[in-house]
Amino acid sequence: MTSIKSYKELLVWQKAMALVTLIYNLTKTFPEDEKFGLTSQMRKCSVSIPSNIAEGWGRLSRKNYIQFLRISRGSLYELETQILITKQLNYINDSEKVESLIIEISKMLNSLIRKLEEKE
Repeated sequence: MTSIKSYKELLVWQKAMALVTLIYNLTKTFPEDEKFGLTSQMRKCSVSIPSNIAEGWGRLSRKNYIQFLRISRGSLYELETQILITKQLNYINDSEKVESLIIEISKMLNSLIRKLEEKE
């Protein structure tokens, strides 16, 4: 696709991996009764973001890659909504780091999708 040889070289994938770590650490502090609720859902969403970037890369088709990047973006927005819910429930107080990383990843995904669509 480009001079990049692996999805692991993509900055957006690296930042999405960092987001996974942040979410896992953040959800450790959630109430026990959220173990199978928000904790589980937020972890799944966060893992889905870099996973779909990687899977799309592995499809070796620009059209498929764009679709998986869109799925990744959808998971990112789902996670953002769940962060807002946890703030409303007072499960977290300081979400600035997570929210700024979500915004950054969103911009990167949008840019990557746009650039790939221009090549079609």
